[in-house]
Amino acid sequence: MSPPVPAPVAARERLRIAIQKSGRLGEPSRALLKSCGLEWRESRDRLFCYGESAPIDLLLVRDDDIPGLLADGVCDLGIVGRNVLAEQSAELSLSGRPQVAQEIRALGFGGCRLDIAVPEDWDWQGPGDLAGRRIATSYPQLVRQWLAAQGIEADVVFLSGSVEIAPRLGQADLICDLVSSGATLAANQLKPVQTLLHSESVLAGPVPPFTDMRAGLLQQLLRRMDGALRIKDSRLLMFQADRGQVDALLKLLPDAERPTLLQVDGEDSLALQAICHGAMTWQRLEDLRQAGARSLMVLPVERTLA
Repeated sequence: MSPPVPAPVAARERLRIAIQKSGRLGEPSRALLKSCGLEWRESRDRLFCYGESAPIDLLLVRDDDIPGLLADGVCDLGIVGRNVLAEQSAELSLSGRPQVAQEIRALGFGGCRLDIAVPEDWDWQGPGDLAGRRIATSYPQLVRQWLAAQGIEADVVFLSGSVEIAPRLGQADLICDLVSSGATLAANQLKPVQTLLHSESVLAGPVPPFTDMRAGLLQQLLRRMDGALRIKDSRLLMFQADRGQVDALLKLLPDAERPTLLQVDGEDSLALQAICHGAMTWQRLEDLRQAGARSLMVLPVERTLA
């Protein structure tokens, strides 16, 4: 159970970020932070990493523990699944207590859905079919909150794992669980019928804003994160073209940021460069060439800062 309000924390000059020690969010979280220029010295027990390139430390914990650590003031920020953060928020809302943590940034990895799934032979007509049913889930507060919003009375059966086998074991009539590809549901003769939440990894922090040096550190971290996320799978495209062909060429680059145009000395042509956020395939280059682009060049983007 999370406390109703965050515990008071003395002013600090360092940020402490909790991330998943192991699991599907662990490595992507560390990779994102490293792309922000952060480096650490790891403790012997591999549970704490002291920031050496910036006053930003890491705490390596279980994903489910991160909201509680934020509430207790043990860490300042956390990278956690939106589903975990939302479950804590629903628990506090249903009990009438104030929120203690909030989503600051969506990070774009670890995507999944919290879906209601029923046996494949059900003729699903809508949420009303759940009335009086038993729903097995690891997210009881989110399910109760959703049921209340729909005006439906049903029994919520809490299970900490192996939720998908609950109907076959007679523990429940249906389930509500995280779904990525849907393969696990299909293997257990279940089908998704209703999405309660679209989840991904998020940067979470306390509801009250920082009032010490951590406020500046957070803004610096967000600028770097935004830059790292913006250039993910992005490329710098450079080419030359006649002035009259530029408008047609830009229509072929709907995923490009505002381009830079430079006059080529002594010629009625321009040199263009733009960061493109979609796949720069050979076919796209051929299409650009046929539309008048010359000397096409595609370069990786290592860093950008707004």
